[in-house]
Amino acid sequence: GETVSIYKGLCQAGIPGRTVSYVGEIPQVPVTYTYFHIGYPFMNEHQVIIGETTWSGERALRNSQGWMTIEQLQVLGLQRGTTAREVIQIMGELAEKYGYGDGGEGLTVIDGEEAWLFEICGPGPFWSPGSEEPGAVWVAQRIPDDHVLVHANRSRIGEIDLANTDYFMASPNIHSTAIDLGLWDGEGTFLFYAAYGPKNAFYNTRREWRVLDLLAPSLELDPWAERYPLSVKPDKKVSVHDLMMIKRDHYEGTEFDLTVGLAAGPFGNPNRYATPSSVRPEGVNYDGWERAISMFRCSYVIVGQARNWMPSEIGGLVWFGEDAPHSTVYIPFYAGATSVPDSFSQGARDFFDRSSAWWAFNHVSNLADLRFDVAIEIIKEEYTKFETEFLTNQPLIEKVALDLYKSNPEAAIDFITNYSNGLANRVVDRWWKLADELIYTLNDGYVNGRSVGYPTWWLEAVGYGETTRR
Repeated sequence: GETVSIYKGLCQAGIPGRTVSYVGEIPQVPVTYTYFHIGYPFMNEHQVIIGETTWSGERALRNSQGWMTIEQLQVLGLQRGTTAREVIQIMGELAEKYGYGDGGEGLTVIDGEEAWLFEICGPGPFWSPGSEEPGAVWVAQRIPDDHVLVHANRSRIGEIDLANTDYFMASPNIHSTAIDLGLWDGEGTFLFYAAYGPKNAFYNTRREWRVLDLLAPSLELDPWAERYPLSVKPDKKVSVHDLMMIKRDHYEGTEFDLTVGLAAGPFGNPNRYATPSSVRPEGVNYDGWERAISMFRCSYVIVGQARNWMPSEIGGLVWFGEDAPHSTVYIPFYAGATSVPDSFSQGARDFFDRSSAWWAFNHVSNLADLRFDVAIEIIKEEYTKFETEFLTNQPLIEKVALDLYKSNPEAAIDFITNYSNGLANRVVDRWWKLADELIYTLNDGYVNGRSVGYPTWWLEAVGYGETTRR
């Protein structure tokens, strides 16, 4: 029968110095569904939506003989599943059968009915293909309907109750592998994150605190705590716009604010570049900087909506932004869309490419670093105009689509496809023009041709004038 090709490194396609390698073939299923293919595929036509976070885990769990990576599982799950629960089961079963050869990963998987957190890691060094043992360790926990969850590059699932099948799923080796590898002694309460996850790092936990503190400030959570609840009930209903803005956060207004202090430079730049070990102060690891929620090196950002009271083609919606969240525009793409603009489906990272949407946003983001305090206000004004328009028009657009769908589903799908693509093309055109405008606006340290210099506090801090006067 038909087969499907399996690859490693799909999420790194097009990135300089990275390769995609062919692994082998597995049987194809009779029916597959359309999905949005990207570094980490995020939505299918049945409005199953996936968000990804890497947590790596214990190196003893890695097994290079495993065929599956997290992005390959996402591809297969979205192609084959119609609900969040089914997609998780498919991914888990495939990883068990063919082996998981990736580091620890977490996926938020939602549909119009349920939201789940799925976590997976390798089986350890003793597994081999064809053995009767599962080739992966995985667990999934459902999130209560009125709760919010945040996962930021570390394992979050703790105590599990496999008898409660409404809220938990797992591979059959979830306990035995931990015992066999010396990660759990078999006594006391089993905590998935304690057995399989990496050690705590405030580099990651701080983002958990920040999101939970923004959405449920009444809890007064400690920013220095090592563990937070897996999910909490927010103080008020969370909107799409709330999530958009949270993903743009740099801890503004807190003791960890990345836009203030010497490290932010004279112009309040929150971006902190990676610091190689050769130049780090002694005793400081890679995580010496706070890590913002909005990272300058982010490839793309999404906010997903799954609505069970609409046909999936219209009810499923991902607000997609290229590059860094703080300098992007969230553009709505519907689950039923049959195409995206060429600029969103082509373009490489190893050369500057004006046919690529990603480069438009990356270009603007990098130009903003010249004078962040000025540039970010210009960028905010631009993305606010677009997003206000898109969010305001959303109910009307969807009403038109739903009315069309009743009599002519194909016409409705064409309508939402053309609508989204039109918005996307408008935004990309504007962002290229914005980049050209910023080149002038920030040229040679001036702001629109006017000399504004540096702030007084920074001049004093760096000893301005000390070497030019006696």
